[in-house]
Amino acid sequence: MEAFPELDQMSVLDLGGSLSTWEHAPVRAKHVHVVNISKPPADVPDWAEVERADACALPPHIAGRRYDLVFSNSVIEHVGGHERRVRFAEAVRSLSDRYWVQTPYRYFPIEPHWLIPGLQFLPIALRARIAHKWPLVYTPGRAKAAVLDTVMWTELIDRTQMRHYFPGAELRAERVAGLTKSLIAVRRGL
Repeated sequence: MEAFPELDQMSVLDLGGSLSTWEHAPVRAKHVHVVNISKPPADVPDWAEVERADACALPPHIAGRRYDLVFSNSVIEHVGGHERRVRFAEAVRSLSDRYWVQTPYRYFPIEPHWLIPGLQFLPIALRARIAHKWPLVYTPGRAKAAVLDTVMWTELIDRTQMRHYFPGAELRAERVAGLTKSLIAVRRGL
């Protein structure tokens, strides 16, 4: 709200989010367009639209629109490598002059998806083995191949990468106990 106090009057594109985020938000945008690779819900309120699409390769009817704000929370680290992160960031920047893109910080000591200290620094095979057996969140009970796939689709990024993907944006840090937990690229417009 501090960055975008007029949020309740804005049209927002939420890349990779969910309708429930906006249903439970303390302030909801005037119109929210959620784009995610997951199947859309059956019931969508009149203030929203929800579509299934790839945020790195948006269909023309979305890519050709303009929004007051593009919002994305913890998505860029899941899109699949540098080239796809570049395309994701290009989509964000082309759809609005204002955006808020958050991602967990690579160098926070606890990997946020599995809540395992230092998991992001281990080799992929070891990450998958640990994640498969770890009792907290994200992958317990899933087949080993599914866990490996999830591990490989999760690539935490750092400040240098965020600055590269969002040049000219203000780079904010969300902190826990004085440590940077997440990074947010914020652009308030021209």
